[in-house]
Amino acid sequence: MKKISYHFQKKSRYNVKAYSLTEILIVLCIIGILLLMVLPNQTSVIGQAKAIEAQAMLNQVYGLQKSNFYRFSKYSQNLEELGFEQEATVDEGGQAVYKIEIIEASNNSFVARATSVTDLDGDGNYNTWEINERKLLTETVKE
Repeated sequence: MKKISYHFQKKSRYNVKAYSLTEILIVLCIIGILLLMVLPNQTSVIGQAKAIEAQAMLNQVYGLQKSNFYRFSKYSQNLEELGFEQEATVDEGGQAVYKIEIIEASNNSFVARATSVTDLDGDGNYNTWEINERKLLTETVKE
C-alpha cells in the first residue's frame, strides 16, 4: 500500500501594481476640466450640423414647389398642397429642430423659411434659413 502525502503550500501574497483612488480622481478632474474648455467651442459645430436639417428640408420644399410650378404654372402657398409633411418639432415632442413655412408664393416666385424652434447657442437669436424659386439658400438670422 502506498502512502499518499499531501503537501500544503502557504499562499504567498503578491503585490499588484495599481493606481490609488486619489490618483484616479485627479485624472478624472483633469479630464472634466479639459471637457469644459472644449465644449463651448463645439456649440458652433452643433449649430452648423443642425442647420443641415433646415437646408435639407428647404431643398425638399424647393423640389416640391418646382414640381407644382411645372404642373399648374404657379407656386403654392400651402405646404400640405405640395405634399410636404412637417415632422413634429422638439417642442412638440418630435425630432425636428426647424419649423418650415412658406412666406410668399405667386405665379412667378416663392420664398420658404425654416426657423429653429430652440435657441441653439443661447444668444437669444433663432437661426433662420430661406430659399426662393431660384434655389438661392440664405441664412437670414445667424445662430
